[in-house]
Amino acid sequence: MMTRVLLLLAIGAVCAGPSPAQAEVVDRSPVGFTVRTTVPIAASADAVYRALVQEVGTWWDAGHTFSGNAANLRLDPRPGGCFCEMLPDGGGVEHAVVVNAVPGELLRLRGALGPLQGTGVTGALTWQLATNPNGAVDAGVTYAVGGYYPGGLDAIADAVDAVIGGQLRRLKAHVERLAR
Repeated sequence: MMTRVLLLLAIGAVCAGPSPAQAEVVDRSPVGFTVRTTVPIAASADAVYRALVQEVGTWWDAGHTFSGNAANLRLDPRPGGCFCEMLPDGGGVEHAVVVNAVPGELLRLRGALGPLQGTGVTGALTWQLATNPNGAVDAGVTYAVGGYYPGGLDAIADAVDAVIGGQLRRLKAHVERLAR
């Protein structure tokens, strides 16, 4: 069931249209995978980082939340800080925990996102920003996942790649819309 959900999410991400993103499944095995996507963003690294951490509820895809409303997300960009979601009934979800934050350069979180949360896996989600020679930012997101997953993690790497890459493309669109 979970594999089918991730596959449908990936199909939706692919059907959303072309993207200048460079996405790839870096490696995969039954016990883990690494996916990576990079895009250029026409903004400063500080502006991209600020949007990443302070405006997550405006660009994150609401379809990839438990509440169905991205405005319920918050991200506390300090070690031990929570990438969390408030639920309407007073409950909440911890999506990941911040383990490394370098404003304007790097944000790394640990956790099992979305439907992976109910399985025996964890992952390192790294957002990295670097100003390129053209003055834009090369923004990258890498998600390295490992652990036990029924049927093997290699079977869902492509779907997770599409979802994580989609989030980076949404961040890019949000930041560039603000920069106009």
